[in-house]
Amino acid sequence: MPELPEVETVRRGLAPVLEGHRIERARLFRLDLRFPIPKGFAKRLTGRRVIGVERRAKYLLIRLEGAEVVISHLGMSGRYRIYKNAVDAPPLEPHDHLEIVTDAGAVVRYNDPRRFGILDLCRADALSEQKFLKDIGPEPLGNAFDGAVLAAGLAGRKTPIKVALLDQHVVAGVGNIYASEALYRAGISPRRSAATVKGERAARLANAIRAVLAEAIEAGGSTLRDHRQTSGELGYFQHRFAVYDREGEPCPGCDCKTGIRALRQGGRSTFYCAKRQR
Repeated sequence: MPELPEVETVRRGLAPVLEGHRIERARLFRLDLRFPIPKGFAKRLTGRRVIGVERRAKYLLIRLEGAEVVISHLGMSGRYRIYKNAVDAPPLEPHDHLEIVTDAGAVVRYNDPRRFGILDLCRADALSEQKFLKDIGPEPLGNAFDGAVLAAGLAGRKTPIKVALLDQHVVAGVGNIYASEALYRAGISPRRSAATVKGERAARLANAIRAVLAEAIEAGGSTLRDHRQTSGELGYFQHRFAVYDREGEPCPGCDCKTGIRALRQGGRSTFYCAKRQR
């Protein structure tokens, strides 16, 4: 599933194409994805100007004039493609579920083969209470996120720290890839009890989370299977993984004999160095 860097990469691709432009035409090609799409969805988009394209955790928020917001989640396989004009746009592909054409002639299509994505509409003044968003934790790239904020979210949690980082109530947008990478950078064992990550240790981890996410965004995210940038290009951060999906390979910058190890936590694979991470 796309994590924060992949979604932010998509947001950065959509923003210059949609912001300030009017949606001349919106077409919807199915009535549901993971959940039913609101009735009249395409009609409610048509003719509206896009005020802004934002991100909250792993959700894209497209703000429309008239105080409504499109909420989009990429699910497992969702992706947006942008074409400068209708002449450049190829015929519709299988699993193209939404098409938007702007007043500048740009074409934006949402494609989702597995249909685990979300397309919803919400009034802007009700966004903070919207069911997908209301309980999400702090943004790790926001100015307010630091070791103290992270430690407060982890306080009293007896689960392993790796599992806790995947809980969107603790910190927004961090998934399996970047949790493993951040714990490696911070030198913290994924088995460590979450409640013991506080003080200087929490500060190291918060800094590592911010750093790895920022680097991944600049690399266009990580493409392991489905993620594509809005241009169709792959992300490139997978070439910089220190531990993720590298079981048995040498640990970078470490003289450990066993190399990178893997274990299962909460039904997900975790990758780590037993010597470096405590």
